[in-house]
Amino acid sequence: MIRIKARAPTTRGAVLPTLWGAVAVAYKYGCPLAQQTGLGARIVTSAVFLAVGTGLIFHVRRALLRELRQARRVARAAQSVVLRPLPPRLDGLNVAAAQLSAEHGASVGGDLYEAIATEHGVRVVMGDVRGHGLAALGTVAAVLGSFREAAHDEPELGSVLRRLERALARHLRERARAEHPAHGGADPDHPVAEEFVTVLLLEIGRDGELHALNCGHPWPYRISGARVEPLSRLEPLPPLGPFPLPDELVAESCGRLVPGDSLVLFTDGVEDARDVRGRFFSLPEVLREAVCDHPVSPQTVLRTVFAALLHHTAGSPTDDIALLVLRNERSREGYHSPGARDGDTCGSGVRARPATSHPQPTTHR
Repeated sequence: MIRIKARAPTTRGAVLPTLWGAVAVAYKYGCPLAQQTGLGARIVTSAVFLAVGTGLIFHVRRALLRELRQARRVARAAQSVVLRPLPPRLDGLNVAAAQLSAEHGASVGGDLYEAIATEHGVRVVMGDVRGHGLAALGTVAAVLGSFREAAHDEPELGSVLRRLERALARHLRERARAEHPAHGGADPDHPVAEEFVTVLLLEIGRDGELHALNCGHPWPYRISGARVEPLSRLEPLPPLGPFPLPDELVAESCGRLVPGDSLVLFTDGVEDARDVRGRFFSLPEVLREAVCDHPVSPQTVLRTVFAALLHHTAGSPTDDIALLVLRNERSREGYHSPGARDGDTCGSGVRARPATSHPQPTTHR
């Protein structure tokens, strides 16, 4: 729990405005010049009151800036607790992650990510909560808190996703009751009922075998040498929240992440970013340029993509952005060469229809 030490109210903040007001009153009623109606006296009187007004404005502005800095410090502290920095290495995988807020100076957003090494493999979640601000941060905390427990407890990835669904539903019910205590149950017309979260779950086994479950989130890209391709082209499940999960929930088998390969996970703010001419950001093209000459670290990929995004949007992205890059640096012992790279895309699972909701970034929407 985050504890915020509140500043006790004092009279110091009222000293300067009182002093300026006393100066104005004393001049108006105690100075003979203020009683005169000549042009020179009026000019002097106007200058005195202008100085008083300017002083009050600067004092109020300074107080507001001080409160704004305090609020941003609290927001950063809350965000750092909920969205913890990832370790640079997890069970032989190099990891790098970062986020960028669409609002200048903002610290609280709706993007979420986490990577945890478990006995079942390295499990990763990437998601995007509808909305921004403290309400979105509360939903992020509920989903991530559930994932951090379920990732260790549940042997099946589908069971992890069901735990996230239950945690989200419980959080939204509690939030609806807190905002409208008169409502004893869920109100279908309440704004909370329209909340949803896109979620991508990945599991990377010790042999590099990949399994995934996707609820309305963009599929990550796999980088193999200089080749960049989507991890899957299958249609994702609906986002968590509006619709229940299917009764039968089987993780998709997505081949292997062999040593030297990387995965780039991202939120939809990346490929939805537009330039001044309305063109979408092409993440695959930027990734190919980043790795065309030689293999690069996840940190380098992260810096390259963020630099290209800021250049593409002229430094003003319209949506929050989060990126997570994993590179397999494990020994090649124990890995087989599948020849034609069987399993480059998911071949079976919950849904096996071609993707229609998330085409390539230069043509979608």
